[in-house]
Amino acid sequence: MGETLNSNEVDESLLLHDDSDEVDEISESEDAKENNVIVTELSEEAKLRMQVLQNLVEPCDRKTYGIKLKQAAEKLGKTVRTVQRLVKKYQQQGLSGVTEVERSDKGGYRIDDGWQDFIVKTYKEGNKDGRKMTPAQVAIRVQVRAGQLGLQKYPCHMTVYRVLNPIIERKEQKQKVRNIGWRGSRVSHQTRDGQTLDVHHSNHVWQCDHTKLDVMLVDQYGETLARPWLTKITDSYSRCIMGIHLGFDAPSSLVVALAMRHAMLRKQYSSEYKLHCEWGTYGIPENLFTDGGKDFRSEHLKQIGFQLGFECHLRDRPPEGGIEERGFGTINTDFLSGFYGYLGSNIQERPEQAEEEACITLRELNLLIVRYIIDNYNQRIDARSGDQTRFQRWEAGLPALPSLINDRELDICLMKKTRRSIYKGGYVSFENIMYRGDYLPAYAGESVLLRYDPRVLKPMLN
Repeated sequence: MGETLNSNEVDESLLLHDDSDEVDEISESEDAKENNVIVTELSEEAKLRMQVLQNLVEPCDRKTYGIKLKQAAEKLGKTVRTVQRLVKKYQQQGLSGVTEVERSDKGGYRIDDGWQDFIVKTYKEGNKDGRKMTPAQVAIRVQVRAGQLGLQKYPCHMTVYRVLNPIIERKEQKQKVRNIGWRGSRVSHQTRDGQTLDVHHSNHVWQCDHTKLDVMLVDQYGETLARPWLTKITDSYSRCIMGIHLGFDAPSSLVVALAMRHAMLRKQYSSEYKLHCEWGTYGIPENLFTDGGKDFRSEHLKQIGFQLGFECHLRDRPPEGGIEERGFGTINTDFLSGFYGYLGSNIQERPEQAEEEACITLRELNLLIVRYIIDNYNQRIDARSGDQTRFQRWEAGLPALPSLINDRELDICLMKKTRRSIYKGGYVSFENIMYRGDYLPAYAGESVLLRYDPRVLKPMLN
């Protein structure tokens, strides 16, 4: 006879009677109460585990026990060592040690009711009246709210998703469609100095670039002039066009400043534009991302960034400007291609009578392109941003309402700077123009800083 395992090694009070092969329910244990858990009806898997363990604790010789142990591991789909640990837990803790338990608060959220209400309210308000807001954008609002309240702990983005998922699922079932808006890709930019700009929200990163539009313009008398330059500023997060500058001036820091002014301020247009929507974008970016052109490397633009509080970054490689380039391509091919005077994107595509047929003035083109951007381009759904239009994504992606800027203060910030000396008699000479002031004689011989708008050349003294 082989060596026999002594059954007294197992607490007999933990063994099931032979006539109770099926266990339907077990009562709540004291340990479970202390840990806020409730053991419910055993699943089929749990019943199988109990039968296997019960078989293992029955007396037998060591050789038979080894065979039974291997068979138990195969039945349970676990390793022999894991089964040995289960046997030990069963011997020490009884049924509660080897059965799955369920928390009494399962299905609830272990966050403050105030946070839960804030999350739900923010999401519902952000999806009213045709607006769109994603769970990721709600998570940004939660983070900002915590900062305003001075809280170090707040619901993470996964908690926000868990709170909102039932609402989203009910909405999907009602509409019988998949909601993929909040699965839009996150943009990342590589800068020339080795930084990575991960775009998290609207007005986080703006891009700026210039292009010559593929259309020939005429003056008020119908005489052919030239192709105009379009300077465009785009929000990387939403791909919404924030502002533009249209004109015949070649790219320069002044042109960039004028485009920035248009992008930062609230925009209002007269009935002449016949608009159906509003160009509701405005604010100050945290970062400006551009190519390495001379205008973007200028001290003028750096001064503007310093005064208004944004950083200027240069692209690491040309492909980093893809968002801007795609926007220019859409404007040229989708918008301008039907106009008289359209030149095409290359010589081979240029209509023979393009320049002779040109009939649009700069003022007319400005009116048309503003209408196109507001009512068409910004109202379209971008394929890479889910089911929100570009404007909806910009609006919902704001961590907080942008600060309003006084247009006069902004004009001063965007002006160029230079230094001049005050002459005896109390005047300053600039661009062959003499500027006098009653208070200037007292500062004769001192150097002063001038801010000026090159368009009007009316300096302001600092």
